[in-house]
Amino acid sequence: MINIKLFLISFITFLILDAIWLGIISKGFYAKNLSDYLTSDIVWPAAFIFYLLFNIGLLVFVILPAIEENSYSTLIMYALLYGLVTFSTYDLTNLATIKDWPVIVSVVDIMYGMFVAVVCSSTAFYLHKYLV
Repeated sequence: MINIKLFLISFITFLILDAIWLGIISKGFYAKNLSDYLTSDIVWPAAFIFYLLFNIGLLVFVILPAIEENSYSTLIMYALLYGLVTFSTYDLTNLATIKDWPVIVSVVDIMYGMFVAVVCSSTAFYLHKYLV
């Protein structure tokens, strides 16, 4: 039951951060740099599956190991690595396969992935003590 609560904390945190990031902060950035690639209609099932998978991975590979070791430094290290690997998979694949894919988009997106992994896992890590 605690794992479900930790997952939900991370998941909800990600939804909030992504709404702010995509809907407000970087909306113009992506529109400017990816106007030829963006769809006018978001495919919500695909987005939802990504959010689920990303946060399941955060729980398994970042949050639970950090809680088990009771180590915030472990969480930071694993979260940064997890965000780097997961977002690089998308961004570097696009850079390698899509003609004229902007390098700046990959750089910014990967940094955001690292940031969101740290914030979501940190929120779950610190709220964990209130769940037990």
